[in-house]
Amino acid sequence: MKFFNYLLSTLFLLSAFGCQQTQAPKSDMDVFVDNLISQMTLEEKAGQLNLIPYEGSVDDPEFINQLENGRVGAILKSNGAARNRQIQEIAIQKSRLKIPIMFQEDVIHGYKTIAPVPLAEAASWNIQLIKESAKVAAVEAAASGIHLTYAPMVDISVDPRWGRVLEAGGEDVYLGSLISKARVEGFQGNQLDDPNTVMACVKHFAGYGASLAGRDYNIINFSDREMMETYVPPFKAAIDAGVGSVMCAYSAVQSIPATANKYLLTDLLKKELGFDGFLMTDWSTISNLVYTGVAENDTIAAKLALEAGIEMDMKAEVFVNRLPDMVRDGIVKEALVDNAVRKVLEAKYKLGLFQDPYSYFDETREKKVVMSADHQQKVKQMALESMVLLKNENVLPISEKKKNIVVVGPLAKTKKDLLGWWFCKGEEEDVISIYEGIEQHSSKPKLRFAQGCEIDSFRVAGKELIPQAVRAAKNADIIVAVIGEEYWMSGEGGGVANLRLPSAQEELIAELGKLGKPLVSVVVSGRPYVLTDIAEHSDAVLQAWMPGTMGGEAVAEILFGDFNPVGRLPMTFPIHEGQVPIYYNYRKTSHDFNAPDRYSTRHLDIPHEPLYPFGYGLSYAKFSYGEIELDKPQFSMNEELTASIEVTNMGEVEGTETVQMYIRDNVCQITRPVKELKGFQKVNLSPNEIKKVSFTITKDDLTYLDKDLKMAVDAGEFTLFIGPNSSENKQTTFTLK
Repeated sequence: MKFFNYLLSTLFLLSAFGCQQTQAPKSDMDVFVDNLISQMTLEEKAGQLNLIPYEGSVDDPEFINQLENGRVGAILKSNGAARNRQIQEIAIQKSRLKIPIMFQEDVIHGYKTIAPVPLAEAASWNIQLIKESAKVAAVEAAASGIHLTYAPMVDISVDPRWGRVLEAGGEDVYLGSLISKARVEGFQGNQLDDPNTVMACVKHFAGYGASLAGRDYNIINFSDREMMETYVPPFKAAIDAGVGSVMCAYSAVQSIPATANKYLLTDLLKKELGFDGFLMTDWSTISNLVYTGVAENDTIAAKLALEAGIEMDMKAEVFVNRLPDMVRDGIVKEALVDNAVRKVLEAKYKLGLFQDPYSYFDETREKKVVMSADHQQKVKQMALESMVLLKNENVLPISEKKKNIVVVGPLAKTKKDLLGWWFCKGEEEDVISIYEGIEQHSSKPKLRFAQGCEIDSFRVAGKELIPQAVRAAKNADIIVAVIGEEYWMSGEGGGVANLRLPSAQEELIAELGKLGKPLVSVVVSGRPYVLTDIAEHSDAVLQAWMPGTMGGEAVAEILFGDFNPVGRLPMTFPIHEGQVPIYYNYRKTSHDFNAPDRYSTRHLDIPHEPLYPFGYGLSYAKFSYGEIELDKPQFSMNEELTASIEVTNMGEVEGTETVQMYIRDNVCQITRPVKELKGFQKVNLSPNEIKKVSFTITKDDLTYLDKDLKMAVDAGEFTLFIGPNSSENKQTTFTLK
């Protein structure tokens, strides 16, 4: 990993800092923090590095004693303006140095008004809307006494078996980096001491999305090149956006756990990437160093973590219990502890907690903003734009002539499952189910429901309910089947081997399909599933994801045509589990997928194409593309190239198309991806309207890591692709001189 020392300086072209002959004057923050540290005992210093979960009574004597003695720097899982004010008052009024507590929480995609899961938000390809969604979450969390959220998660993953794909931005580095920046800006706003914002914590540094076989917390094994090309860029985007904190990963990089990995956390993250906030562990990862056999005991684990660059210990309480004696015994230097304490105190200073430790505890503001009508409308818009229409054989939107609607499926009336794994303080009673959404929207006199089957773990259950659903649907004008997974089946610890929908849902859809009635399948999930059989038996398929509090209304508006779908897939949907890991930008190989004989890179027993490619999504409008026009066939390193294409709405309704641009380097020092996303634009078109969409290409879009892992751009020929997704494109070539 010593390549990090020279690689990142060229990869990210960080600002060069000239040698200064005189030391710059200290800022007000530096002076304040220096003065505070000079007054602290070793025990108080260690206490600032201690992050504890606490949901117990504020009056508990043991808890109060911890606060009074300065043994707690931050608390997670304590919520509410009134409650957290009580805790803060104890820390301010009864501790010796009156250092405020920092309150933290898993505000992943909403606080109480829950937006769609992050993978769903990524499907909107609407960067500004994603930023607004993070802002909604921040406003509610901040009003409820929270200072920091453990988001965004920016781990790139190409394996839908991994449950935490629900929490990330998909498979693509370019799209994922844009989302990373947007979510940091949405959470943090323009200034961190604004009590309507929260500090973001980007996670998990780094490479966690490569967990073997999609099993959470598992080993990861990838090359230095993959680290720098795939896993680092979204973190760099967050750092450039000013993210205040970083969380390390459970996993190990080159067999060194992230929590103890000095190259990863200090040399790469802090020195090369320029991260200047504070760095925390994930849940008990310092103690995990003992469990994995890297450290003999907690003392050695604490030393490894501190020396690697960790500044806050989540849950394990190793720092608070071990560091004071370790300093006194000469095991670690006090200066190292001071550096960690400095970062924590700086974060509290930037949040304005020393100026007003109670600014986040406004009960009036809490009642006004939490679950406000404005926030509900915003998360509903996010839900609308996140849903992806995967198939439509002219059955959607549902016609007014369809008087008899039968809604079936185990997820039609569920509420909690729409919230997803990380739903913070979201509650079932606030959720509008999909059945309720259809019921409220529809004026049809004949709206009926049949469950069809049950979801009981991953076993086939409730098959005896299928005949009842078939009977209920026999005379239907249209059937809406709401299927998918329950909320706990994705998310952290939610790895699966089987990507078929759980229980008897495929059998249910197959039996309903035999009726010959128009059948719409609405899929509720936090990950891509193998929908091959579902699509075969359905006339329309809508990927609704886990759409949050207002998800039921959003589904209904799409089904009845009040909203024209705009979502596009941020991850590839496989046709078979055996294709996994599957993604659009494989590197070129000596044998391709389309060889006329057996000597190809495809499987013999299944097609090589995915069921639905990255970037895919349908609309109720129908778009056609002209040919790509270039303003010149070649350009030099200091010039720009403009590529344009005409897009026409051939349909009968207004619609929004996401025009996507991909580039391939045709001749290079190393094998390169067959194509890479380099830009996209969302364009709204009325029926028969034609718009010219233009992209500007510079040498920066053509750079890559060369054979020596240095940034380079080669003159030569490139292929340009523009189209509606990663598979269907118009293409041409251009030359860089």
